[in-house]
Amino acid sequence: MARFNDMELDSENPTQALKARSLRVLVGLALICTVCVVVLGAYTRLVDAGLGCPDWPGCYGQITVPDTDEERARAEALYPNAPIEPFKAWVEMIHRYVATFLGLLAIGIVLNAWWSKTSIVTPLVLLAIVIVQGAFGAWTVTLKLWPQVVTAHLLGGFATLALIWWYFLKIGEIRIPTVSQRLRPHLHLLALCIVLQIALGGWTSSNYAALACPDFPTCNVAMETVFDFGAGFNVFQDIGPNYLGGEMSSEARVAIHMVHRWGAYVVMLVGLVLVFRLNTVPRAILATVLVVQFGLGLANIWTSLALPIAVLHNAMAAVLLLTVVTFMVGTRQDEIKTEVRS
Repeated sequence: MARFNDMELDSENPTQALKARSLRVLVGLALICTVCVVVLGAYTRLVDAGLGCPDWPGCYGQITVPDTDEERARAEALYPNAPIEPFKAWVEMIHRYVATFLGLLAIGIVLNAWWSKTSIVTPLVLLAIVIVQGAFGAWTVTLKLWPQVVTAHLLGGFATLALIWWYFLKIGEIRIPTVSQRLRPHLHLLALCIVLQIALGGWTSSNYAALACPDFPTCNVAMETVFDFGAGFNVFQDIGPNYLGGEMSSEARVAIHMVHRWGAYVVMLVGLVLVFRLNTVPRAILATVLVVQFGLGLANIWTSLALPIAVLHNAMAAVLLLTVVTFMVGTRQDEIKTEVRS
């Protein structure tokens, strides 16, 4: 194990030490907040609460969900075609509140990095991503769950999480597994495969294709399976329809679902090959995460997308991505000379 830390605490300079610690606290809070945003985002999609509030940034024209009879009457007058569903509206608003808090933390990180006289490049990039994420959050609602925007919003959430985790490792006092520098290309390949698989997962979810194949490893074994890849991966869908529930044919959804499965096989293959090239601790970590994530994917099929399992599947995808990011950081340890095999 080794540390990846560009911010050494100076015991003779307590002011600078305080600044460094406060930055770590802010980044740590932002990390926790981002995890909550990612998990809440998955939960919001899975309970069909993405349009729980038909407007943005408020909910039916106010900052909270309409509660009183007067508020409900006003909301119904403003949005007659969007009946109030309190549970879904609150799910959506809680997601927005946490995302807003993350935005404030991102601003705080930029200000603290400037105050600490450390590089503000990463904090500024983080703030920019969070701002763009806010825009995608708005478009998700105003474009009525357009799959392209929903998928991009998901990818932005994972990008935010990966960047904050990398920054947290960079400025924190965390011991991380050491990994041979010669494994960098393999780690980069696995990271690319994971990102593409996350994108496929977002496309599957946003087009409501998760239940298109109720069996495994085949798809609709009791009937002839027809794939429509052209329609399934048509990125020129119209803007305007309400995409809640999906707009694609069964054949298109089957194509999306199966490509997502095939992507899972690729991630497993690339990941397992890397497992056997790693030393003991990273090997055990990566193998565990890969097996658990693949198992959750199977459980999604066998339980017909049970809510807790589906949310965990999304969260474990984040854990897998962060695991690979951690190992990438581990390759930057200058003291590593050789790979020690178990």
